[in-house]
Amino acid sequence: MSKYKYNNILLTGAAGALGEQLRKILSKNCNLLKISDKEKLFKKFENEVVNQADLSSAEAMIDLTKNTDCVVHMGGQSIEGSWSNVLNSNIIGMYNLYEGCRKNNVKRVIWASSVHTVGFYPRSEIIDSKVPPRPDSNYGLSKVFGESLAQYYWDKYKIETVSVRIYSCLAEPKDHRILSTWLSYDDLRHLIIACINSANVQHSIIFGVSNNDSVLIDNKYAKHIAYKPKDNGEDFRSLIEKKDGFIDSTDPLVTTHGGYFASSGHFDD
Repeated sequence: MSKYKYNNILLTGAAGALGEQLRKILSKNCNLLKISDKEKLFKKFENEVVNQADLSSAEAMIDLTKNTDCVVHMGGQSIEGSWSNVLNSNIIGMYNLYEGCRKNNVKRVIWASSVHTVGFYPRSEIIDSKVPPRPDSNYGLSKVFGESLAQYYWDKYKIETVSVRIYSCLAEPKDHRILSTWLSYDDLRHLIIACINSANVQHSIIFGVSNNDSVLIDNKYAKHIAYKPKDNGEDFRSLIEKKDGFIDSTDPLVTTHGGYFASSGHFDD
């Protein structure tokens, strides 16, 4: 019996900020870690295998997911962008990834969904994962598609998925909104490992935030994942207030869950 839940893990988007944060911890939790990105990568850990692949290529995704037990998907368009870029990376790319998983019998996918699936909810409303989507952008729309795709592939093909609605994953909070939405890098790592080790997730949605005093979400429907964040954005409040002062409550940064994504115009205009 293997000492790991999954022997072979694939990490997509390994050249990105969050992918880079996950490489070391994932390498310690599997026999073989395949890392991929459309950008060039270099091997850092002994059990890594480097791949260069584009999500928009169905053939590349089928090949990439071969001999894989679990996918940690951090690839794709990570911010708002043109409809063309979002479509190719986050919609076509997501479909290609799941088709690869289906054809290659991948057991579980853990992927970076986003706050921007629910970005238009007012800041005063504490939400859980059962509320209807209210996307705030092209990017948010693509993440709603991804969550629906994950549900479909669980219901029809029994591929388990954890959709992680990441709010603001950074080294430290940088503004008033992020005091409530912060996910520290350490807590990101703890969260992904909890998603890997959980016995049965089916399709679960969990909010990716740290143990902040100021909260916008309720993770009650993901307690089976046993994620226990430790870091707290409140530790940075005095620094942010010293830098920026007190924020007006009507500032679009703090009127909705999505912040400026919700108040900005259409990206393609």
